[in-house]
Amino acid sequence: MTFMVLGFDYPAPEGPERRKACRQEHLQLGEKLYRDGKWRYAAGILNEVGELVGSVIICEFSSCQELEGDWLSQEPYLINKVWEKVEIHPIRPAPFI
Repeated sequence: MTFMVLGFDYPAPEGPERRKACRQEHLQLGEKLYRDGKWRYAAGILNEVGELVGSVIICEFSSCQELEGDWLSQEPYLINKVWEKVEIHPIRPAPFI
């Protein structure tokens, strides 16, 4: 099943400081999940002045429970309180994707 995960950061100054502190861990986990075929696309969400304020990830897991257990339970941006809010949406990709 395909999901869109939106992670919205805590506001400044805490959010950006925490993001910088654990960004490498987040990217390493993301790269592993990408290589394992779990993440299909990932990007940072920018505010009106180009600062990172969140994340969007398109991913493949068999269920929301697997997504939460295999990824979010070890996600550095959640563990280190970078993301204040996380939304998980099941999606249906276009047939040509």
